Amino acid sequence: MISAAMQQIWEVFIVLFFATFTKSAYTRSCGRPSAPLPDDSASYCLSWRLGVEANNVRAWRTVPTQCLRHIENYMTGGQYERDLNFIMEHIESYIDTIQLSEDGLDAWILDVDDTCISNVFYYRGKRFGCDPFDPDGFRKWALRGGCPAIPAVQRLFNNLVGSGFKVFLVTGRDEETLGQATLDNLHNQGFIGYEKLIMRSAAYRGQSAVAYKSEIRKQLEGGGSGGDIGAGGYRIWGNVGDQWSDLQGNCTGNRTFKLPNPMYFVP
Repeated sequence: MISAAMQQIWEVFIVLFFATFTKSAYTRSCGRPSAPLPDDSASYCLSWRLGVEANNVRAWRTVPTQCLRHIENYMTGGQYERDLNFIMEHIESYIDTIQLSEDGLDAWILDVDDTCISNVFYYRGKRFGCDPFDPDGFRKWALRGGCPAIPAVQRLFNNLVGSGFKVFLVTGRDEETLGQATLDNLHNQGFIGYEKLIMRSAAYRGQSAVAYKSEIRKQLEGGGSGGDIGAGGYRIWGNVGDQWSDLQGNCTGNRTFKLPNPMYFVP
């Protein structure tokens, strides 16, 4: 005869056993990971990167030190490339809906740094953005002309040129100091057939990226105002950049597409 106390202990054991079994079965059936949940630092860095990409975190100078490994893993561990490919699929779907005219004025804008060509090798030495921006160091890096093409964007570029779009590469790089190095770098990486590379001339020094790129786009749509943009009149169907400042302001185009870049912020 089992005593009342033993009966209660047995009932508690049965309840705990089935609760544990059910939870384990649920975890397996739903495919939940067996790895432990992220610690507070990892969770914070995920939220920080989301805030950066959504433009809720602005005017930041450096990546938080505790997020160094998170950003390094993101940029070099495969997720960055997967995110780029995902965005390119949506861009390609959008391109398929566009009916080009026969006047040669259907345009597309691409940023250069960390849009067409990558600076990840440079930023590896800057702890993936945990160190402050170094203008002189970056200029020396850019003068080497060794930035590799970003494969997903290069495929997009080739598709745009092959489809008949006039592709304009618009960059905040200084034309006087980095003009030839940038031209050579792009050419060596296979960016051939674009309409024009537009760089920051002396007239735009000191302007924010938003103001400078807005003026360039305005000239493309409405005609050059003393510059060498040309007659203008272009229809900007798409605008791609890794910074929100590439995509804000005036004359942004019919669609804008933001590429991920948690390593630095350009106002």
